[in-house]
Amino acid sequence: MRLLVYIVFALIITGCACSGSKTAKQLDEAQLLLKTNPRAAFDKLCTYDVSQFSDSATMARWALLYSKAMLANNLYAPSDTIINIAIDFYSNKNLTDNLAEAERIKDGLYSPSSRQDALATALYIQKEKEFMLYKERITRMKFIYGAVAVLAIALCVIAWQRQRIRLTSLQHESLMAEATALKEEIGIRKTEFYTMESKLAALLASKFNIIDELCETYYESQGTKIERKAIVEKVQSHINDLKTDHGLFAEMERNINECHAGMADRLRKNCPWIKNDDYRLYIFLACRLSNRSIALLLGENIDVVYKRKSRLKAKINSADIPDKEGFISIFKS
Repeated sequence: MRLLVYIVFALIITGCACSGSKTAKQLDEAQLLLKTNPRAAFDKLCTYDVSQFSDSATMARWALLYSKAMLANNLYAPSDTIINIAIDFYSNKNLTDNLAEAERIKDGLYSPSSRQDALATALYIQKEKEFMLYKERITRMKFIYGAVAVLAIALCVIAWQRQRIRLTSLQHESLMAEATALKEEIGIRKTEFYTMESKLAALLASKFNIIDELCETYYESQGTKIERKAIVEKVQSHINDLKTDHGLFAEMERNINECHAGMADRLRKNCPWIKNDDYRLYIFLACRLSNRSIALLLGENIDVVYKRKSRLKAKINSADIPDKEGFISIFKS
């Protein structure tokens, strides 16, 4: 639709330019002829269809030459309609030289020596009618141009609004796609988390349940100090067994790899500088063990565990390794 409007505008402008150029050339010829043969120049100016002129400047020039030809042929003008066309135009455009010439010609048209000619009078009246038709056509063309301009603006606004709606729709679709992807990823992470939790719960239940039962027995026991001491020693023995249970740690690594896309293996590969103690700490963190549980398994004070976590996180964060955010996410959980 916009292309059609542009084509119509281009055709109108091209047509007006060609028509104006042709008429200007003809008026140049009439102006030259006026110096050598005023009657032939007048006859030539009478042949133009004034109603088809394309602009007011051409109309004013024709009116000036036509009146000048009448004056040169000593013809009487039945009215001042035509010369006033030139006077009004040059006055509005502030063209003083042309205005002075038009006013001089107007004064000469009504001199006592002017002669009346029936044919010239009839032609003059015909040109007045053509001028009225020209004014009607120009008014109509202005209305059409205005309507086309309004239509073009409306089409541009509609096209702009459609483009905005399309872009907004694309943005919404993109956001929905991102939200869907995020939702799916969260679902996967939840599944991984629950899977790992269930595996670790099954793995550690038999180990830690014994300690929990012994601890409850210790706190609830009303026995002698010797009995309590024996229970504490038994708990300590189980904790030591957990520390040195390589099979348990290996099972933790397998669970981490299964639930986090080989995270334990990737950590070893991408961080060859990591120490064994820090690696064990990372695996315990990835298994969602509490700080107190980690402190027991590492045989460290809980404050030391906090400091070691902070140092390990800083080392990984400063390292230039792939999937750094994935490794760091363990510390946020």
